[in-house]
Amino acid sequence: MLSTFRRLIQSKFGALFALLFLGVIAAAFIMGDISSGKFGPSIGGGTTVAKAGGSRLTLTEFQERVQRVFENARRANPGLQISEFLGQGAAREIFDQLVAAMTLKEYAQDQGVHISKRLVDAQIAQIPAFQDAAGNFSQDNFRQLLLRERITEQALRDDISREILERQMLAPLGLGVKLSDSLILPYASLLLEARQGTIAAIPSMAFTGIKDPTDAQLAEYYRSNAARYTIPEQRRIRYAVIDGQRFAQAAQPSDQEIGAYYNQNKAAYAAKESRSFEQLILPTEAGAKAIAAEVRGGKPLSAAAQGAGLAVSTLNDQSRQALASASSAAIADAGFRAREGELVGPVRGPLGWLLLRVTSVKTIPARPLATVKDEIASTLREQKEKRLLTEFTGKIEDQIADGGSFEEVVKDNGLKLETTPFLLATGKQVEDQAYQAPADVQPLLAPVFQMSQDDDAQLIPITQDKRYALAAPAQIQAAAPPPLEKVKSLVAMQYKLAKGNEKAKALAEQIRAKVAKGMKLADAVASAGVQLPAPQVVGGRRADILRGEQRPPAEVMILFSMAANSVKTMPIGQDRGYFVVQLNGIKRGDAGGQPALLNQVRSQLGDVVGQEYAQQFVHAVEKELGVERNPSAVAQVQRALSSTNSGAQ
Repeated sequence: MLSTFRRLIQSKFGALFALLFLGVIAAAFIMGDISSGKFGPSIGGGTTVAKAGGSRLTLTEFQERVQRVFENARRANPGLQISEFLGQGAAREIFDQLVAAMTLKEYAQDQGVHISKRLVDAQIAQIPAFQDAAGNFSQDNFRQLLLRERITEQALRDDISREILERQMLAPLGLGVKLSDSLILPYASLLLEARQGTIAAIPSMAFTGIKDPTDAQLAEYYRSNAARYTIPEQRRIRYAVIDGQRFAQAAQPSDQEIGAYYNQNKAAYAAKESRSFEQLILPTEAGAKAIAAEVRGGKPLSAAAQGAGLAVSTLNDQSRQALASASSAAIADAGFRAREGELVGPVRGPLGWLLLRVTSVKTIPARPLATVKDEIASTLREQKEKRLLTEFTGKIEDQIADGGSFEEVVKDNGLKLETTPFLLATGKQVEDQAYQAPADVQPLLAPVFQMSQDDDAQLIPITQDKRYALAAPAQIQAAAPPPLEKVKSLVAMQYKLAKGNEKAKALAEQIRAKVAKGMKLADAVASAGVQLPAPQVVGGRRADILRGEQRPPAEVMILFSMAANSVKTMPIGQDRGYFVVQLNGIKRGDAGGQPALLNQVRSQLGDVVGQEYAQQFVHAVEKELGVERNPSAVAQVQRALSSTNSGAQ
């Protein structure tokens, strides 16, 4: 349990793995603009990689799920590479969750647990991607999105059913977890534990005199470190802009249309009167009459109300209709018959007896047609432009659906075809860092980077109801390292840095050995024969170091996993050298007198224990059902996706 807790508070990729539970995976690719799935060739076809009862997981299904999760992760981080993603253990985590979902589904069937179609329908209706502008479920949006993303309705329903099933069967296992103070105290005290250490850096740059690599050495180094230089996928986007302004002339309303609109909306242009009131509501007519007498005798309504232990409310800029809706037609009529400053009432209202004092009267004169002609013309022109634009884009969509090519549709409709240079998903160019994608291109990046080369062109809104673009990928350049000649100077520099890193590692081990035998770290660094930075003393309480959103440096966090008086080496990363870390002292924490901290840790550990209960339940079910796994499945998928992603330009 202690190791679980430490992993929880120290794991670099804990957030990632938390997102890989099947329910969140399903939500991610359903609600987050489902990925196209065109990542590379599937492997093994229908080869079974896991089996539970009558259910089986194929290699193709497993690979498709990994690529979907990767594509969703890459939307949030366009520079994410498949090697980095797989290196974090994502494939193994996804495989375990898919097997767990299959196992629970099979177990639920054995136990007679069923997820109804109505429940799945309710979940689908709540997905924003399937809703219209008013927030209601749209069958058209639903069908179009599934068709565009090549996901069958049944596949979607299966994923949602599994997510609901997992929630229903596993969530109750963690309910009511109550951990005692004696169990919580050691973990809470860990947060108050303080450690101090000394850290010496041995940078790769400290080693000079490293020879320039030969062409053969450089080529071999570049080949073995290709992932480091891999450029993310690039695409050229072809697009044609459709602006509502093209219909400006055709949308110009006639005088007859303007007159008809005015007559249909005469109430909007008629004279209007609004009034503001002070209002006092009393429970009895007698009390209301007494207050009214004081006011008519010259006392302000607010003062009279205060004398009775009451307070007036204000009604500002009320129309007759608004006042009638809030009270009654009789009260509104009386309020609008009175003069400014006059008191109305007592009048019987829905909540008691009302007194109203008119505090101001605003009158807006009627607006004749001549004064609002331009305003009406602008409104009608906008409406007609929108209608004509909708009809025009609908015609284009029909042409695409009927098999029309991008070029044919553009030519037939008098559009201007434009093509961008190769762009990253961020809109940047690899070879021109100063390049800024045009404003019309920015909204196209995410949708076009989700399309495959053979997808039909899509109409993408640039400004909703005003400006659209017909867009599709022109060329797709797979993620791959550039030719060595283009980055030769950089690779040569990093080759020398890597050689320096090897020397730094050897020297760090020598220093560690000396310190382990009793030499002071500062003395060992001084006698290294290389000019090195002076060691630094670091440390603090675990809770303080972990406070905030940013993860503490690894060379500091390693202090909390070291034995007393020990010394370790660790890489700085990216061939930049090595650290030698010595733990000088440990000050144990005691959370016994901090009930707030105990309760906080109790809540966090309660969640962890609940998850462990769920995991143990799944493992027990797997054992009972005799679930079979192919131990090589993860490695096969990793090889397939890695080789596809690192293909040629």
